[in-house]
Amino acid sequence: MPKVGVILSGCGVFDGAELHESVITLLALDRAGADYQCMAPDVEQMHVVNHLTGQEAEGESRNVLVESARIARGEIVDMSGVTSNDVDAVIFPGGFGAAKNLCDFAVKGTDCDVHPEVLRLVREMHEAGKPIGVVCIAPAMMAKVMEDSGSSVDLTIGTDEETAAAIESMGASHVNCPVEEFVVDRENKIVSTPAYMSANRITEVEAGVTKLVDEVLKLI
Repeated sequence: MPKVGVILSGCGVFDGAELHESVITLLALDRAGADYQCMAPDVEQMHVVNHLTGQEAEGESRNVLVESARIARGEIVDMSGVTSNDVDAVIFPGGFGAAKNLCDFAVKGTDCDVHPEVLRLVREMHEAGKPIGVVCIAPAMMAKVMEDSGSSVDLTIGTDEETAAAIESMGASHVNCPVEEFVVDRENKIVSTPAYMSANRITEVEAGVTKLVDEVLKLI
């Protein structure tokens, strides 16, 4: 069976991986008969947010890998030990962690940097012709990774004009997309879906993410 790497960015929408998107991804992979390996970088989060108040928790610090292990039920590895030889595809759930911990798009916008281990693995996967799925805000990170590749990639974050403009300024082509659908760039084997960039209900997220997972598996 195919093995898919699911790359998490913490635990919680405001400072880590979006839990609904993450769990739906894992559920869709399991339902499709695919194996998966959760992974995350072993680094400190950009900051910690109190999800009850929405405010930054001053003086607190958390580790991305440790927090991601909450979602993975402890079955997770440091992505620094993973190469493109170990998995057939990778999927990035969204959440602000994708834009704060896997890259710093949330702070620097189009001048952002991608975490070195994320950059390495994504480039390895792309060069090996293996599919990549990006959910919610993660396409912004993907646009940055592909910025100097010489290949324009089709991506979607839904219909948010400001984020779409940022994606296009990094050399990608943004495609408006309904929340329950996805965009696939077949040449680059990259699939994206808006999820909570557009969704008002968890059922909308489930529809789009499940279709993304199915398409990623078809591209293997």
